Amino acid sequence: MVKEHHVRVYKSEENLPREDQLAYMIAKVATDPVAVTEEVTDMVINRVIDNASVAIASLNRAPIVAARAQALTHGPTTGGKGSKVFGIDERVAPEWAAWANGVAVRELDYHDTFLAADYSHPGDNIPPILAVAQHVGSSGHDLIRGIATGYEIQVNLVKAICLHKHKIDHVAHLGPSAAAGIGTLLGLDVETIFQSVGQALHTTTATRQSRKGEISTWKAHAPAFAGKMAVEAADRSMRGQTSPVPIYEGEDGFIAWMLDGPEASYMVPLPTPGEAKRAILDTYTKEHSAEYQAQAWIDLARKLHGEHPEVADPANVKSVLIKTSHHTHYVIGSGANDPQKYSPTASRETLDHSIPYIFTVALQDGAWHHVDSYAPERAARPDTVELWHKVTTVEDPEWTRRYHSLDIAEKAFGGSVEITLNDGTVITDKIAVADAHPLGARPFAREQYVNKFRTLAAGLVAEEEIERFLAAAARLPELAAGELDQLNIKAADGVIDLAAAPKGLF
Repeated sequence: MVKEHHVRVYKSEENLPREDQLAYMIAKVATDPVAVTEEVTDMVINRVIDNASVAIASLNRAPIVAARAQALTHGPTTGGKGSKVFGIDERVAPEWAAWANGVAVRELDYHDTFLAADYSHPGDNIPPILAVAQHVGSSGHDLIRGIATGYEIQVNLVKAICLHKHKIDHVAHLGPSAAAGIGTLLGLDVETIFQSVGQALHTTTATRQSRKGEISTWKAHAPAFAGKMAVEAADRSMRGQTSPVPIYEGEDGFIAWMLDGPEASYMVPLPTPGEAKRAILDTYTKEHSAEYQAQAWIDLARKLHGEHPEVADPANVKSVLIKTSHHTHYVIGSGANDPQKYSPTASRETLDHSIPYIFTVALQDGAWHHVDSYAPERAARPDTVELWHKVTTVEDPEWTRRYHSLDIAEKAFGGSVEITLNDGTVITDKIAVADAHPLGARPFAREQYVNKFRTLAAGLVAEEEIERFLAAAARLPELAAGELDQLNIKAADGVIDLAAAPKGLF
């Protein structure tokens, strides 16, 4: 069963034993030889497919073009054969494959999510773990074990420790989880993983300004950087280099100075020895390319578009009031007090963190598209801007309670909406979870993951390559040592122009 571990700050003279430190307990979970269940294995395959889907759809977006160009200047290193970069055949050093592929996976805000005390996109663990696996010639069985650990650690940290309250970016939980996953993949010992987890945390802590105000292209790079740091932390730790100790609990450590301070107290759940790592099953992917807390709102807007087409015309609408959770209101709603969330010239990264914009476009179009819905001309359409500026959000304590509920049956990421028309009519509706959520109207299963991949790869990947990749992913548990290159996807001829990449220092 899961055991909750009390984590607090210790003064140096208290000399917290190593085995009682959170980083060490994480390392113990990573070294547990417990088998991965068939259900978890199946979901790992789904998420490998999901990551590939969104990476392919991003291949020619500026952040990916730049990250790929950087990676291609760093060839394979002597410790292995190198790792593959999405879209092309070339091999690069594993940390740079983790970087380029991490950006590609994250760019469209379109892969899996887990929300609890904090936020996360646990699929961000896959690029660094896969890159190392390809580099050293691991098997599919090894990779599945590594990914299961990465998800387990990140999800449990997210359940217990809130970073957002202190304006620390959520990738501070990703560095340690990816380092732990790499440790499992490679079969490293507890001490080595302990040092790797500490170094990964120490080097991946940054502020949330990357997701505030005018959101920049760094939003996609932040988790890729965490993955790259996890690879480098593993390398250093394998060479005997140590990390700050205790990294979480020290009086000058992460919790004391960046989180709840010297009086901090957390209860962190971790599986006990011999307990299967099942946390990936608590996570959920996206049907739509937008911040996860927008998923249910897109679905509700599509429904209202069909039932009440008159609400798409701003001439008919007096106001749109969205009642939702604290996080949704203050992070992607009007409670953020970011004027950019109402700006028709805002960046794509900003618009996909604006519930007023997203709800408006889905309400008018009855659909959502990962490119068209963010097009500058779409955002600037006069009737859209007019309706958009009538949309506001407020926090509803009940939706906040459900957002934080530990009961999966009532945990919710939606809310209710009141659309007041100029003739006095009030249209109300509500939604708890997205249609694609495990408890939603149309839960995602393998068929939906495959369809998402086919849809996003269409026109970018040759049909035979699409079939080859899907067959390889389905066979992941049987892929032998050295066969993980099959999980890379090559773009069709002419899709990627490497010569057109921007020049930099490397």
